[in-house]
Amino acid sequence: MKALLVKDTTKTLYIGECKDPVIGEEEVLVSVKATALNRADLLQKMGKYPPPPGESSIIGLEMAGVVERTGEKVTRWKPGDRVCALLAGGGYAEKVAVHEGLCLPLPEGMDFEEAAGIPEAFLTAYLNLFELGRLKSGDFCLIHAAASGVGTSAIQLALAAGAIPIATAGSNEKLELCRKLGAHYLINYREEDFAERVRDLTQGHGADVILDPVGASYFEKNLESVAVDGRWIVIGGMGGYEVEKVPLRSLMRKRASLIGSTLRSRRTEDKISLIEHFQDFSWKRFIDGDLSPVIDRVYSWKEANEAHSYMEQNKNLGKIVMTINEEEKS
Repeated sequence: MKALLVKDTTKTLYIGECKDPVIGEEEVLVSVKATALNRADLLQKMGKYPPPPGESSIIGLEMAGVVERTGEKVTRWKPGDRVCALLAGGGYAEKVAVHEGLCLPLPEGMDFEEAAGIPEAFLTAYLNLFELGRLKSGDFCLIHAAASGVGTSAIQLALAAGAIPIATAGSNEKLELCRKLGAHYLINYREEDFAERVRDLTQGHGADVILDPVGASYFEKNLESVAVDGRWIVIGGMGGYEVEKVPLRSLMRKRASLIGSTLRSRRTEDKISLIEHFQDFSWKRFIDGDLSPVIDRVYSWKEANEAHSYMEQNKNLGKIVMTINEEEKS
């Protein structure tokens, strides 16, 4: 099969040949129609985020496509089924092997490009808001990088749960997207102190849940923002990973939970459980149109380097998708 591979010398992507994946007895082989970009892809391309042991070395954490073949013990899927799936790697390819429990059916009427934008973003948001953050109706939820794929998913899920999303972003264009998605409050972090705004907006209560993909550079302001008994979940380090001084007394005084979280390295069993919970909470909402992935741009995989450059410049509003075109397959 063909796949997007990385040139070691230039750290750029090219379409090359590699072996077809071999499926296990509980896995399905999927013909990939579309995949989506994540910041982890940029890190992996640079050699800074290797896949978990035993997983495909090909980049790509989600995809949508058609089941081509099934393992002997597969009961949920049959050839021809349209699915999207969460992956630990392998999405930037014509074919991928994935455990049957990591697949979701495409909502009626949704195309492959849209569906490819669901798994990583929505499952990351769901895991951290609900499984770890225990978000509930009436909670204030501070969502950083709110116009990203995860951020736009988090706004929608928070609203579905009856919570109050507070969105931060670095431009009025991005905040306008958050407003259209239903965010209750908008903060341009380039123009105002988000900790002060959170304190004012919540009348001193603070954020019950903080979804933080920024990390070190926001540490002090997030500590100011988190509510007593709040849950602050760090899911990335766009602003760095090293914090020089951690004021534990302030953290203790607020009885706040500071939680570090990743999705990719979790056990398959845990991911399957997460997907089952997510499907129970969300899937009817996708079918009814109450939830939907926000797609910024769709590239051909021949334009993979342009797609990566677009993400590297933080230009995207929502997800960036790449199609694997039938006419390009051999």
